[in-house]
Amino acid sequence: MKLQEGERIDYIAGTDLRVVQSPHVFSFSIDAILLGRFVHVPIQKGNILDLCTGNGVIPVLLTTRSKARIVGIDIQSKLVEMANRTLQLNDIHNQIEFMEADLNQIPSEVTLSSFDVVTCNPPYFETVTEHEKNRNKHLAIARHEIYCTLEDVIRVCSQYVKQKGKVALVHRPERLTDIMTLMRTYRIEPKRIQFVHPKEQKEANMVLVEGIKDGKSGVTCLPPIVVYNEQGTYSESFRSIYEGIDVK
Repeated sequence: MKLQEGERIDYIAGTDLRVVQSPHVFSFSIDAILLGRFVHVPIQKGNILDLCTGNGVIPVLLTTRSKARIVGIDIQSKLVEMANRTLQLNDIHNQIEFMEADLNQIPSEVTLSSFDVVTCNPPYFETVTEHEKNRNKHLAIARHEIYCTLEDVIRVCSQYVKQKGKVALVHRPERLTDIMTLMRTYRIEPKRIQFVHPKEQKEANMVLVEGIKDGKSGVTCLPPIVVYNEQGTYSESFRSIYEGIDVK
């Protein structure tokens, strides 16, 4: 498989899986891997949908945890093309399908209320300047709510997840109130929350949230994840999660 200009191949930590990416178009980060480790998934069978899939790192990672059929959807044709080359690289065509589609206009062949789990690492930022948009459209679309809002994401998650199915997101802590309010608006009951801190004494800069469609009320706040230790390297607890040691 030939790489295009600026592209590289990176491994997903704790696996032999490789991902095609480019810092000029899209590169996965800690947040995507943590979401892929955090979400509860069916082990033997089922259906999983990943919205705003980017270069497909979350579906690819989930193949190490589940035998379910996985669909990844992204609006950017370049990213979908990269994701499909990642499938070639790892020979996992039989389990994953990537589609180019607007989150708000998903093709009818993707059936409503048919997924056991829906995941999403959505754009974090509500606004984008013309400078940011013009400088790199690929990164602007991935990071900013240009083509979908947080409400769009949660509404669509609710539309495609089964009754009692799970929805899991990673986002910024400052949007947590919005996330939980919108989840309840669209019948997803928040059940698990986990904050991610860059260092022990620093404020959280990520939050993982999982809810259940029409679930009962009651939420569990999991122990925080601290990424770096005092020496500035990955903490042992973070490495155990990031590399999947604790994931069953």
